[in-house]
Amino acid sequence: MLTIIEQEIALGKFEYDVHFPGRATPERAVTGGKNTKKQCSINEQINPTFTEFAELWLGEMRIQWRDTQYKTVENTLQKHLLPVFGAKRVGQITKGDILAFRSGLAKVPGRKGKPLSASRINHILTPLRMILNEAANRFEFTAPYHGIKSLKVPRTDVEPFSLEEVDAILQHVRTDFRAYYLIRFFTGLRTSEIDGLRWEKVDLARRQILVHEALVDGQVVPTKNDGSYRAVEMSLPVHQAFTALYESYSQEKSNKRCAPNDYVFSTREGTPLRHDNVTKRVWYPLLRYLDLKPRRPYQTRHTAATLWLAAGESPEWIARQMGHSTTEMLFRVYSRYVPNLTRQDGSAMERLLLSHLPCVTGGDHA
Repeated sequence: MLTIIEQEIALGKFEYDVHFPGRATPERAVTGGKNTKKQCSINEQINPTFTEFAELWLGEMRIQWRDTQYKTVENTLQKHLLPVFGAKRVGQITKGDILAFRSGLAKVPGRKGKPLSASRINHILTPLRMILNEAANRFEFTAPYHGIKSLKVPRTDVEPFSLEEVDAILQHVRTDFRAYYLIRFFTGLRTSEIDGLRWEKVDLARRQILVHEALVDGQVVPTKNDGSYRAVEMSLPVHQAFTALYESYSQEKSNKRCAPNDYVFSTREGTPLRHDNVTKRVWYPLLRYLDLKPRRPYQTRHTAATLWLAAGESPEWIARQMGHSTTEMLFRVYSRYVPNLTRQDGSAMERLLLSHLPCVTGGDHA
């Protein structure tokens, strides 16, 4: 009861008579009048509505979430959960209610009129599960979500580019985006990581990219977890690309034409690149021109991983470069690309690039 009272006080919804019916309030002691407010039943006292508890829970969770995650969960609540469960009391929501809701989601049209995917449905149900489990723990009732498993999501196979395809892309891509895609292909940076990369995080002397931030919804935020916070080693082609970019950047800075944010890759106004715009205007037209299978730019990250594996780099080293805390995902996702691995650093990758792609180091293309 103390927990409930403290929560209601925090929300500004505490009513003395609800918790202490028949007890004298200061007003009664003075006037002797009768309190006419509606008394709540014991069931109502320990069972707030889903809307009330979701509001409380969301406020408590905000301190540990990014703004983008908070907005995503808030949007899910407003669009999907509150319209269905909002008026119900948390202790009265049943397993059948949840299963019926999940079945209904499968009929909701998503983008391009297609039904919502299993992955999207699981993401919608995640806040519902967290809210109901937390409510069950606080108000001591059996969690209705017990025994409900997430929908099975079809495994998406990676589609990395071959060295020959990478070579063709780098030879024919627009000059002003050549370094951008070269760095993506040979570092495995995520789209949000390279688009949010600033010069202060590029260490040319140590040949390292300090991945400490990411661009999410137009805002530069810290990386999502400890594994993503990392230093990515530069191969020679990557180092040469950064060096050339820095020379141009220094010249523009001396002419006072640089934006205060100093992004490595930016628009003419100095703002971060919009990945959707770059993908539509540069990436997909190039793949069509080269008659290559359409693939998302994220496949550049998978390409880096498979090239490292083909070069014989250590799985532990590759996992660190990718921002994975363990090698588990490496073997699970790229298992068919794993040869006998012996190297412990990035030198094998560099030799592979130098022997197959002389164009990226300034040499004559064979």
